[in-house]
Amino acid sequence: MSNSNPQFIPGLVLCESFYKEAVVPILSKHFPDLRYAAALVGSGSEVLGFDTEMSSDHHWGPRLMMFLKPDDVSTFKTEIAQKLSNQLPREFRGYPTSFTAAKADDLGVQLLDRSDSGPINHRVEIMSAEQFFQDYLGFDITVDLVAIDWLSFPGQKLRSIASGKIYCDGIELEKTLHRFSYYPEDVWFYLLACGWARIEQEEHLMGRAGFVGDEVGSAIIAARLVRDLMNLCFLMERRYAPYPKWFGTAFQQLEPASALEPIFRSILSATSWQERQGYLTPAYEIVARRHNQLGITDPLPEQVQEFHGRPFSVISMGAFSKAICNKILQSKEADPHIKKLVGKPLIGSVEQFSDCTDLLADSTWRSGIRSLYSG
Repeated sequence: MSNSNPQFIPGLVLCESFYKEAVVPILSKHFPDLRYAAALVGSGSEVLGFDTEMSSDHHWGPRLMMFLKPDDVSTFKTEIAQKLSNQLPREFRGYPTSFTAAKADDLGVQLLDRSDSGPINHRVEIMSAEQFFQDYLGFDITVDLVAIDWLSFPGQKLRSIASGKIYCDGIELEKTLHRFSYYPEDVWFYLLACGWARIEQEEHLMGRAGFVGDEVGSAIIAARLVRDLMNLCFLMERRYAPYPKWFGTAFQQLEPASALEPIFRSILSATSWQERQGYLTPAYEIVARRHNQLGITDPLPEQVQEFHGRPFSVISMGAFSKAICNKILQSKEADPHIKKLVGKPLIGSVEQFSDCTDLLADSTWRSGIRSLYSG
């Protein structure tokens, strides 16, 4: 390899150039009439636009997802893969186009392979859109989306579908991806209500733990409240939140981040429950104002209050989730299933009631998750 330390290029940019300059000539020569889409969506920091030079040390490099019609996958996949393996350049922009074999004992991770001989083990993944969505979300894209589907999809995966880039679209892939651009309004209302419910269940507990001398417990609850407030901000701006590595980075792109992030840092570094409460107060009030700006309910109080005469400052005590639930129940357009869920404890989406990585990452769990909402 001629360049062991190439200049870093963001993955979405690198892969677009790789497609246009290295892959297209081969496809045009050998498969001139084939209809396909070329894109980069799904897993990967580069898909979210957050990759850095450090990202290039694993599962990153000149790669592509090539989507064919289902019948064309069985007809052309092997031949396309072989042509690319034999004819792709060994290097592109200083990066190898060949990758090591997937490590079964390490989550299938592949590394850039700088060897100078042997077939190119490229990462031009050839599949149908149907197969991608079945594998990635556990969803059949030939059927309509319903409320239970939205609640059982991890938002972090929906963001990775809504992000990324399409480089060529001969099979209406963009139309398919657009179906997942954001939650329907009634589902969005339900998730907002559930987000507020999480805060309402713990807003008084941070101070209560500290009041009895448990500052560690108080700090943990405060951190949970910060995360829930951040999640509410994502929901209020109709943006999916990414997985934990990029949660804070993506939050910085939201409109209220400039006011909230310094406050959150102070909450997380505070050493007493009184300090945490002092910083949580303006954070609560900023998020309450953001709720009122949405205009989805009648205006609600934007100032904290004492929790039933105890010295703990809270913002909602159930008012925000109740108001949003009433909005759903009064709507003529809301899905009946969402209305039914509003009458039960507000567990929210899979990402609201669980942060288990395996549950969120492995689509085989989705049928079981769906069953939570089907009763």
